[in-house]
Parts: sequence; structure tokens; C-alpha cells
Amino acid sequence: MCPAPVSDGDRRGYIIPIGGGEDKGLEPAVLSRFVEIAGGEKAEIVILPTASTLESTGPLYEELFDGLGAASVRSMPIATREDCNDPAHVESCEQATGIFITGGNQLRLSTILGGTDVAQTLRRVNAQGVPIAGTSAGASIMSEHMIAGGEGDAGPAEGGAVLAPGLGLTNAGVIDQHFSERYRLGRLISAIALNPFLLGIGIDEDTGAFIDPDGVAEIVGSGTVTIVDGADLKYSSAHAANRKEGLGMLGLKLDILHEGCRYDLNAREAFAPGEG
Repeated sequence: MCPAPVSDGDRRGYIIPIGGGEDKGLEPAVLSRFVEIAGGEKAEIVILPTASTLESTGPLYEELFDGLGAASVRSMPIATREDCNDPAHVESCEQATGIFITGGNQLRLSTILGGTDVAQTLRRVNAQGVPIAGTSAGASIMSEHMIAGGEGDAGPAEGGAVLAPGLGLTNAGVIDQHFSERYRLGRLISAIALNPFLLGIGIDEDTGAFIDPDGVAEIVGSGTVTIVDGADLKYSSAHAANRKEGLGMLGLKLDILHEGCRYDLNAREAFAPGEG
């Protein structure tokens, strides 16, 4: 699924995958930057807590964004596919200046949102300029190919990553979250083995990749973002590997970006702070 087309005169909105565990204290850099991009004091933010089964998730982010100075904040009680086709929820997304997808279970997100009116509206309004952020599961679902499962703390292996369809806000890569904290490098490389042209984007907790309309990501937060690029792979055993067998992959490129670094997803080029 490709991102929705951008009409003449429009600019695509930011796509902001966050690795989960974002700072919610006195100086929440990642969340503050999202509010700024969404309009600051004029921001009208809609929260989608669908991935979570906790009733407290939506109100928690309402309180956080209200405290960061947004003009209005609303959590939409979307728990079923029927809810996703409610015209009132569609209208709320159309009127928002920023949309935030919370963490939880990404398969819950994909099975409830996938193919619904709300999902199509998210794609459309992002193409019209509305920034969309997602944390943890909300980050994973942003890509066309979503990592739905797989073992952490293990090397790259056949079957090491389970993929499912995502929202398709970007088709440049596949996104994993809680990355360093849950030792998910092997899982991300396993996903890239299935399609080496994809970029693997592994995002640590309290860290966001702020991807601008030109496809350039700026890193914000206390952790790092790991980029795995398999475009120049010269050998892979993925096609012949038996179930759970370790993978051989030669020619992978790895970049690790901290706050202030940028990465051009189209040119596949990383920049140190102040470069470019």
C-alpha cells in the first residue's frame, strides 16, 4: 500500500514514529515537538488509543497534550471496526491539526483500523499536511509492512520477524520500537531479509524520528534510531533457510543516529548534527 497521493498545492504532513516510553515529565522533548508541529497553541489534537485496552490511556495523553499548551485535545473511543466507520470520528480526524496513535498491541490496531473509513482518513489527511505521530505499536503500524511479532534477544533467523499490513503512511521502510531496550536488532534484520530494499528503522524508547514532507528524518529524544539498509546486499541465505535457521547476509549497511542527526529516507544517507 503506497502513501496517499499529495494534491497540487499540498505538502505531506510529518510522520513521527516514536519508540515508546517517551518522557512524560517536566521536559517531554518528543511530545513537545509533536505539539509544536501540530500547531502549538493552536493545535487541535486527536488521540487514537485503540491499541490499548486500558481505559486510562486516552485520558493520560489528553492531560499531557493539554498541559503542553494545545488548544484542544480529544481522545476518540474507537474499540471496534464499527466505531472506525462512524462519521463523527471521521470528521474529528478531518478537523485535527495533529493525530496521535498510542501504544498497546499493533495487531489490535491493524485488525480494528485496517481498511476502515478512519484508516483511509488518516492516510488522506496526512497527504494534506496533517502530522501523524505514533508511539510503540502506534509507530509500527505507520509503515506499509508492519512488524507484528517475532523474537527479541536473538540473532537474525528465518521466521525471526512476523509481518502484517500497516497503514501505509510510508513505504520506505519497516519500523520497530522499544528497540535497544528489547534487543530487537535481530528481529529487524530478519524483516529486512524478506525484502532487502526496505529500510529497517529501529527506534529506542523516548526517541522519535520526525520525518518531514521531503522524507528526511530528524532524531529527537534521549535514545537512538538504528537504520538497517539492505539495498546493496550482495548475499543472503534467506530464500534457502530452514525454519528458525540463522541467516547469512553480506553487505548490510548500519547507521546509528542520536539526537540532532538526520536521515534522508529517499537518498539513504545519514547526516551528523549540523551537516547537510
